[in-house]
Amino acid sequence: QVPLMESGGGSVQAGGSRTLSCYSRYSGVISCMAWFRQVAGKPREAVATITGTDVPTYADAVKDRFTILVGDDKRTLTLQMNDLKPEDTGVYYCALRGGFNTKYCPALGVEDEYDAWGQGTQVTVSA
Repeated sequence: QVPLMESGGGSVQAGGSRTLSCYSRYSGVISCMAWFRQVAGKPREAVATITGTDVPTYADAVKDRFTILVGDDKRTLTLQMNDLKPEDTGVYYCALRGGFNTKYCPALGVEDEYDAWGQGTQVTVSA
């Protein structure tokens, strides 16, 4: 299992900002990296994906508020979250898909094409 480790979770007031990071020790070619989140009692949902060629896709709920970025070393994935809302509360997970098709990410609703997942980091947004 390729380890992914998230950091940056915590509590923030509505309207505030938070940046999450995910560090990967994956040594192969990365096809796609992504952020998901899960609220207690609800299915996990995709927040944003980014291809190996740095093309992002965002869920409608976070578009224009969140930014997904990959570091130049392709080892660090970040999620910059602005104008946070209470409904953004949840456990945030990063995920990685290896492969040589660096222009491909699974559609936002697909989870089973990812090869590795982090343990998650809690983000709590208070009203």
